[in-house]
Amino acid sequence: MKILNHIRVIELGTYITGPAAAMHLADLGADVIKVELPGTGDPFRAFKGGLYSPHYQTYNRNKRSIALDTKSESDHATLLELIATADVFIQNFRPGVAEKLGVGEAALRAINPGLIYCAISGFGTSGPAMHRPTFDTVAQAASGYLRLLTPPDSPRVIGPAIADAVTGQYAAMAVLAALTERASSGLGHRVDISMLEAMCHFNLDSFTHYYSADQVMGPLSRPSVSQSYVFACADKTWIAIHLSSPVKFWDGLVDATGLTYLRDDPRFAERAARIEHQDDLIAILTPVFATRSRTDWCAAFEAAGLPYSPAYDSNEALEDPQARHLGIKVEVPGVMGETFTTVRAPYSFDGEPETGVTAPPILNAHADEIRRELAARKHRLAAVPRSDAHD
Repeated sequence: MKILNHIRVIELGTYITGPAAAMHLADLGADVIKVELPGTGDPFRAFKGGLYSPHYQTYNRNKRSIALDTKSESDHATLLELIATADVFIQNFRPGVAEKLGVGEAALRAINPGLIYCAISGFGTSGPAMHRPTFDTVAQAASGYLRLLTPPDSPRVIGPAIADAVTGQYAAMAVLAALTERASSGLGHRVDISMLEAMCHFNLDSFTHYYSADQVMGPLSRPSVSQSYVFACADKTWIAIHLSSPVKFWDGLVDATGLTYLRDDPRFAERAARIEHQDDLIAILTPVFATRSRTDWCAAFEAAGLPYSPAYDSNEALEDPQARHLGIKVEVPGVMGETFTTVRAPYSFDGEPETGVTAPPILNAHADEIRRELAARKHRLAAVPRSDAHD
């Protein structure tokens, strides 16, 4: 449906937060024009050599690219022409940098009063930490989230760039809210979002437990309460189970594993006891799971009606029959003659999933196209009497 096909977004973003926010809008059909530095582009392009790293590809599909040097008078003029045609502007510079580049809110609103101006920062636009450099790990740590992912006995950073991705999603949601309000009032808005604020909100469950129950959660707090497990099977693959609170799931597990005697063990007879003695239960179940393949366990748990899934690697997940049925993996022509494979946007409108994807652009790929559009706009405006001119 491309539900945002009437919206134009100008993205002056690098790495993840800004590009991710713009990508979510692009996935919904917005015309996203990514403005990059000539020669090098978004620094994420070169993370594995060249200018088309998988890091860059992840957050830049469905966009057009133009290379502009904001320090060049002519290129800066072109950028301002683009801003005049836009509904949304997204940047993720440190506070004050946008103003130095001539793309601060006041400068852009002077030429486009209805603009939604989205500024993404690390620690916010004021306060003692506002100028500190911030990347994903820093935001996870500052928000209390990193401690929920870190092995307590061997501290090290694990997992993907959660704070970057989450901040991009929150920014896109806020932009959509601002666009919705503008449809009624006609007014532009400034959207400010920091990685710290986004991750604190994402970590809401942890803060609620602290302030409401005086409980400081750790990495094993949720898995024990939710009765979540992951086990290695005989074929060296993993399987995950989430029993939650219904007794029927506990009964299904002991029946499927043949460990029916556990029902009479006082350590596991009640859910509260199972939470308290989860380590003991894991010690009992671990060697049992090592006796059968993941395929066998899946069949047993399917028959028992348990909440389970193979714990897939990325080379397996999209080949699962359900993922294939939903068409989550999409393949489209790449920009260099290859096939670009990615994950489609996760929503459907009126029963139709959003499957249309264009590959991330090579640097400056759409410069001529975009400049022609601007020239055509100038021509249209010149043909309209000044008293009636609008665009």
